[in-house]
Amino acid sequence: MTKTYSIADLHGRHDLLVAAIARIEEGNHSGGTVVFTGDYVDRGPASRQIIETLMAGPQTPGWKWICLQGNHEEIMMASCYAPGLAGQWWMPNGGGATLMSYGLKAGDAVDVAVVPFEHLAWMASLPIMHNDGKRLFVHAGVEAGVPLDQQDEQKNTWMLYPDGAEDGYTFGGADLHVVHGHHQHEDGPLLFSGRSNFDTLAWYTGRLVVGVFDDDVPGGPVSTIEIKGPHIEDMRRSA
Repeated sequence: MTKTYSIADLHGRHDLLVAAIARIEEGNHSGGTVVFTGDYVDRGPASRQIIETLMAGPQTPGWKWICLQGNHEEIMMASCYAPGLAGQWWMPNGGGATLMSYGLKAGDAVDVAVVPFEHLAWMASLPIMHNDGKRLFVHAGVEAGVPLDQQDEQKNTWMLYPDGAEDGYTFGGADLHVVHGHHQHEDGPLLFSGRSNFDTLAWYTGRLVVGVFDDDVPGGPVSTIEIKGPHIEDMRRSA
């Protein structure tokens, strides 16, 4: 039995990323796939470190990492290429913490030039969705009734499902369980018949939940892995 693991909305919490990968690999020595569903940057203290770790890829043989693009990567890229957007769009959405991870100090003027071009190019190269034949991994959601090759990528990275919606993705004979993040629920994950939302507000609470999927079995996770790290306020007090 091969497995796929999903990790959502790290938002600068490199400590949770490192702990999650360690737990995943400790529990599965044969390898597998880890799908990251976007929002690696902003709000938490170590966005640069997350990007560098993901760009380097898995360090243990037998593992494959698939990194998807989230709306915060879009915000960051747009603001770095058009710096006039940074103050009005990126900074109110946690961009200051990202720039500090690249070396700016509190109180410094906003300077997007500290972000290496290679990091922006990597983010731009990320796919919006990953379809493994049984599940559809995406940052925010999938439009019902729209072919996958005609989806609006803005909606895929920004949309919110209505509370309690069971929607998966069915179209043209496809019946795929949707795995996503983006819509934060501190008491999550939210597991429905057609979709699983793994955004647990981990950057703030320190609680990250990894979805574990059996590659041979359609539908939602067969189990989860809970990672507990410090609350963001405790991290700030100790900084």
